[in-house]
Amino acid sequence: MKTKIYLFLAVILLGVSSVSAQLSLPRESQRQTISQIIGDTNVSVVYHRPSVKSREIWGKLVPYGEVWRTGANEATIFEISRDVKVNGQTLAAGKYSLHTIPNREEWTIIFNRTTEQWGSFNYDAKQDILRFNVKPAKAEFQETMVLGFDNVRMNTADFVIAWENVKVPFTIDVGDVAGRTLTDIRARMTNLKPEDAGTAQTAANWVLSMKLAASYNDALGWVNAGLKARETYPLMVTKARLLAELNRKPEAIATAEKAVQLGKSSTPAVNTANLEKMISDWKQQP
Repeated sequence: MKTKIYLFLAVILLGVSSVSAQLSLPRESQRQTISQIIGDTNVSVVYHRPSVKSREIWGKLVPYGEVWRTGANEATIFEISRDVKVNGQTLAAGKYSLHTIPNREEWTIIFNRTTEQWGSFNYDAKQDILRFNVKPAKAEFQETMVLGFDNVRMNTADFVIAWENVKVPFTIDVGDVAGRTLTDIRARMTNLKPEDAGTAQTAANWVLSMKLAASYNDALGWVNAGLKARETYPLMVTKARLLAELNRKPEAIATAEKAVQLGKSSTPAVNTANLEKMISDWKQQP
């Protein structure tokens, strides 16, 4: 009889344990995932956001001179899609845990191989990939900790840790985005098909928008290949703009005038007013 009772209790306890394991309860420090494209590189961060709640943070709740998870709950995760430089030091593409050692005058930023860990309690310095020091700065009061990106450019961005009255930035540099993009474009242009004429236009317009003057002749070649495959109004306009940038104004004007004719004869007709204004401006230039 006792054996049956013990067995019954064991089954109940097992059921309770199973239900507990399945519970997903809200946490006081909320989880946030942030992601930023820098040029051609994706940077994503997963962390939990503690709040001040009238507590003394630096040197108290977060002790100086000790490794900190840089958030709450599980260790903060930092992932990059390609190799970058962080404050001038190379960090290979991959996923890392992000830890810090706060101090009053200087912080140590740490990227560590071990991603699956609770906080920094099992932090192992032997698994560090990268360490560097940065200066903290005074900031407007931030009740809930925030990690984010600032000063985002084509090649660089600042990553900022901000909580209470302190912010700690460091720079992420993704390298030669334009060079990598041009290499990819050139590879695609070698096998341009008639149905890919739009690709030539997109690539050439990107070169124009980025003001990559050294590649204007290349872009003109892509546009000519696209026009050979299929003559379109957008491609013709892009060719005219490239010719103008290359100081080949008579050719630019002739190409643009041909584009106007093409646009007006299209079904439906294209509004060519802006292009005609461009032609007028070119004709007035020396």
